[in-house]
Amino acid sequence: MPSGEIQTVIESPLGPLEASFTEQGLAWLSFGDRDAIAKASQLDAMTGDGNAMRDTLRSELDRYFGGELRAFSVPLDLHGTDFQTRVWRLLLKIPYGRTTTYGTIANLTGDSKAVRAVAGANALNPIAILVPCHRVIGHDGSLTGYAGGLWRKRRLLRLEATGVIEETQATLFAD
Repeated sequence: MPSGEIQTVIESPLGPLEASFTEQGLAWLSFGDRDAIAKASQLDAMTGDGNAMRDTLRSELDRYFGGELRAFSVPLDLHGTDFQTRVWRLLLKIPYGRTTTYGTIANLTGDSKAVRAVAGANALNPIAILVPCHRVIGHDGSLTGYAGGLWRKRRLLRLEATGVIEETQATLFAD
């Protein structure tokens, strides 16, 4: 997790999310491991509840997972190579509830042969959910890699298709 001014943990139906903010906006949102979550929880307790961006993100994620929110307003602070940030900005244009392919994104970058580079940029997306790399699928319609796990990608797409987050037991049987 990149260092930011505010680091926090946000509980979600898909497990805890760790977030890091800079003065410019949300710089990191990822499904975290237990050690990172514990560290961020301690930081969150020390910083209190006064950060407006953090509070907005929590509220918007609650509304998103409740099927009520389709677009986020939290400012983003994207850091990556020029190509990565260009891909991430293209991902932001994928409408809620819709999917596209890696090839389509590659074409939009101006290089139809950049499919693997697009997949690589997706894999390094620092802001899960808000930069919706979960909406990118294989050319044959298959669900392909997702840093948070394919089970999360499947549930996010189902949420956006139906407006309901599927409640399941812990991810004991997740793929």
